[in-house]
Amino acid sequence: MSSEILQRFPITMEIPIAWGDMDAFQHVNNLVYLRWFESARIDYFRSCDFTAVMQETDVGPILRDSRIRYRIPLTFPGSVISACRVTRLEHDRYTMEHLIWSPEHNAVAAEGEGTIVCVNYRKNSKAEVPPLYRQRIIELEPITPEIFD
Repeated sequence: MSSEILQRFPITMEIPIAWGDMDAFQHVNNLVYLRWFESARIDYFRSCDFTAVMQETDVGPILRDSRIRYRIPLTFPGSVISACRVTRLEHDRYTMEHLIWSPEHNAVAAEGEGTIVCVNYRKNSKAEVPPLYRQRIIELEPITPEIFD
């Protein structure tokens, strides 16, 4: 089942659960899941070479909002697979779907999404998704026309 679910995502990464990820209630703290989302999101940015695009255009990403649904508690020891993909690409933003898979439980541990807005950091204003970054998103994963605005 995991391979079917994870095949939808161009970015997947295995992350070990650290002892320090647990909280007083003996399970992984809720905030840690958001860090796992962030790790996959940054890997996505690197896969699209967004740093080079940012150096060329002064336009970069910023997380506008994030939503998460926790499905099962996780504990140390173990690992997770953090995955992400773009599900909607608009003029000045895009939506990323995130998933945390537990190999130990063979189940989704958490899922969510984040809205990424492009910002011109030199002008400190919202900006259009750079054409080169848009092209790299499309090359990284098969995007169907319905995700475009």
